[in-house]
Amino acid sequence: MKQLLIGLSILLILFGCAQEKPEKSPNVILILADDQGWGDLSLHGNPYVSTPHIDQIAKDGIQLTNFFVQPVCSPTRAEILTGRYHVRGGVYSTSAGGERLDIDEYTIGQAFQSSGYKTAAFGKWHSGSQHPYHPNSRGFDHYYGFTSGHWGDYFDPMLEENGNITHGQGFITDDLTTKAIDYLKKNKDESMFVYLPYNVPHSPMQVPDKYWNQHATQEINSLPRQNIMHTRAAYAMIENMDYNVGRLTQAIEELGIEEKTIVIYLTDNGPNGHRWNGGLKGTKGTTDEGGVKSPMFIKWKDHIKAGSIDDVVSGAIDLLPTLIDLCHLDSALPKALDGQSIAANIMGFEAHQNDRRYFNYWKDKLSVRTEQYRLDHQNRLYDMIIDPNQVYDISTERQEAYQELMAAKKEWSENVLSELNTEEKRPLTVGYHADQIDHLPIRDATGTQNIIRSNRYPNDSYFTNWTSTEDTISWDIDVQQSGVYSALIYYTAAENSISTAIQLSTESSKTTGVIKDSAVQAALGAAEDRIPRQESYTQDWITMELEGIQLTKGKSKLYLTAQNITGDQVMDVRLLLIQKMD
Repeated sequence: MKQLLIGLSILLILFGCAQEKPEKSPNVILILADDQGWGDLSLHGNPYVSTPHIDQIAKDGIQLTNFFVQPVCSPTRAEILTGRYHVRGGVYSTSAGGERLDIDEYTIGQAFQSSGYKTAAFGKWHSGSQHPYHPNSRGFDHYYGFTSGHWGDYFDPMLEENGNITHGQGFITDDLTTKAIDYLKKNKDESMFVYLPYNVPHSPMQVPDKYWNQHATQEINSLPRQNIMHTRAAYAMIENMDYNVGRLTQAIEELGIEEKTIVIYLTDNGPNGHRWNGGLKGTKGTTDEGGVKSPMFIKWKDHIKAGSIDDVVSGAIDLLPTLIDLCHLDSALPKALDGQSIAANIMGFEAHQNDRRYFNYWKDKLSVRTEQYRLDHQNRLYDMIIDPNQVYDISTERQEAYQELMAAKKEWSENVLSELNTEEKRPLTVGYHADQIDHLPIRDATGTQNIIRSNRYPNDSYFTNWTSTEDTISWDIDVQQSGVYSALIYYTAAENSISTAIQLSTESSKTTGVIKDSAVQAALGAAEDRIPRQESYTQDWITMELEGIQLTKGKSKLYLTAQNITGDQVMDVRLLLIQKMD
C-alpha cells in the first residue's frame, strides 16, 4: 500500500508540473500533408514507399491510432483551424467561395497570437483568399504560399508572401521547408507557432528527377482501379516530403530548441487514388475509414514518452483544445468547441474515454465512428475492431448499437449540419485592411459570351478566348472602405493586342488602361507532369496597371471589359490585385 501511495504521489506531482505554466511556452510545428493516405507511410507497413523521417516523429513521440479528419482538403483545414466541425464555419466546397471559413470563427493562429507567440504559415491555405479570410487576418503574422485549393506548377511557381506576389525557388516542397527553417532560425529565442501545410502529393503530379527516377519503373502489385503511374508519382512526392521533414527536424535539433518544440504530423484526407492503404475501404472524398483516417504523430522531447501509442478516438477538431492545454494558452474562446482536449492522453497521465462519437461529412454523406463501430453513410454498421476494412454489415445483429448510432447521426444533422447554409453567396471582400492587398483570382470570377475558363476545375484557372467587346469578366465584391483603389492585372497577350483599351468599372465608377506589353506563353506544367493532369495549366504572367478606381462601401459588381480589340483576342487573365490608395 505504501508503494502504491508513493507511486500515486509521484504521478500527481508529474501531472501538476505538466499543468504548471512553463517559463517559456513551447513552440509548435504543425505539419499537414495534402492527399497522403494513412497507408502512405513505411511505418504503417507500405512496402513501396520509404518515410524514415516522418516515421521517426512517431518513434520519438506518440502515435494516435484512431485519428480522423474529413474526406477533402478545406473541411479538414477548417477543423484544424477552429476546433469545430467545418459545417459550422460555412465550409461546403473546395473552390468558388465554398472553401472560405466564416469570419466570425476564431482560429488556432489567433489563439497562439493572443498568447504572445510568433505565428507563421507556409504552404497551402485553402480557407479564403481575401481579407479577412486571408491567413494574415486569421492570426498569422507571416504567410508564404498560395491560398487556393491546388496550384498549377510546382517548380519556381508564382506564390505570395503576405499578399505580395513573388516566385518560389525550386521545387515547392523544398522551398516551403527552407522558408520555415529560416523563420525558425530568425525567431529561435521566441515562442513560435509554425503551420506547415504542404501541398503534396496533391496533383499535379510533379516531383524532382531524383525522386521520380527511384519510382518511375517500380514494381507495384496492382489494385482495382489503380493508376500505377499516378501511384509511383505519389510515392516519389511523399519521399521528397519525407526528406524535407528530415531537414526540418534536423534544423530544430541544431538550433537547440528540440526540448521546447512540439512537432505534429498529420494528413488532410485519404489518398488521392487507389493504392496501398492497409486494406482500408475508401479514398479521398469518401466518409469510409480509408477516406478519413489520418496518421497522427506528436513528438516533444523529454515530455512525451518515446514510442507511446494511444487508440483514443480523436481528430482534427481536437487539435486546438489540446494545444491550448499543452501550451497553456491564454485564449478566451468566443464559441464552444466540438473538439476536446486529449492532452492527458498524449502526456500519458490518464486513460482515454471510450464513448467518443466522431462524425465525418461531405456532400450529403454522413458517417459516425466510435471506438468499436463505424456507421457509414448508407447506414451499414461495421465492427472496426474485428473488421477494420468494413466488409461485414452487422446492423441486423447489433441492433442496440445500430439504433444508438442512427439516433446520433440524426441529432448531429439537426444540431450541427443545420448550421450550414450553402445557398448564401458571399461576395469577395475588398479593402478590409487599407494596407493589405486583396487578390481577386479568376477562380472567383464570372465570364460571359465567348470567354471560357482554362479548366472546369476553377482553382488556379484563367480566362481565355476573350474575343469581343461584348465579353465581360466580373467579380461580386463587398467593399469594406470607400476610397480610391489601385488595380493590377496579371495577364498574357499576343503582340497584335497592344493598344487594346481595357476598362475596370462598377455601376458608378470606372478606370481605363491600354495594353502596352505582350507575352505569348506556352502553358506551364505539362513538361514537368509525371502523368497527364486534370486541372488547369498556368502561364508566366505579366502585369498591367490601371489608374485608380473609386469604390464605394457596400456590395457591387466589378467588371473588366475591352473598349476595342486590336488583335484576335484581348488577353488571357489570371488575377486582379486591388488595394486602397488613400
